[in-house]
Amino acid sequence: MTTDESALARELRADGIDVADVRLSPERVAVAYTTTLPAERPAHGEMGRVCNTVIDLVEAGDLEPRRVDATSLRFEDDVQATWHVEAAWLDDLTNYRISEEEFSARVLETVETDPDADVDSDAPHASAVANDEPGRPAGDGGSR
Repeated sequence: MTTDESALARELRADGIDVADVRLSPERVAVAYTTTLPAERPAHGEMGRVCNTVIDLVEAGDLEPRRVDATSLRFEDDVQATWHVEAAWLDDLTNYRISEEEFSARVLETVETDPDADVDSDAPHASAVANDEPGRPAGDGGSR
C-alpha cells in the first residue's frame, strides 16, 4: 500500500499536527503545519510527532524513505522555522543503523529559524515544494 497526500494529512492530524499543506513526490514529502506554540523556535514535540508519523508509515511499508521538508507556521503566512529529515536517516533508523537519539540530533541540527536567509535551491523548504507543483488534485491534502 502506498500513502497519498490525503492519507498522510489524516495521519498527521490524528497525531495532533495542524496540517496546513502536504505534498508528496517520488523524492520528497513536504509538510507545512501551524504550530500550537508560536515561539522563536519550533516545538520539539511537534517535530517529533511529524517524524514519528513518517517513521511509522515507512516501517509499515506504506511510504518509501524520502526527504521530509517541514515548515512550521505561526500563522498562515508567518513562518516560524523550517527543518528537514534526509531519506538516508529514515532508512538508517528503520534498519537499526542509528539510534533514535542520533536521528533526533540530526533533525534538530537542520532547524532554520531565519527562513528569509538564502537557501540552497536544490533543498527547498516545504512551502517552496508545496507551491511549485502544478496540477495538484483537490482533496484532503491539507491546503486551506
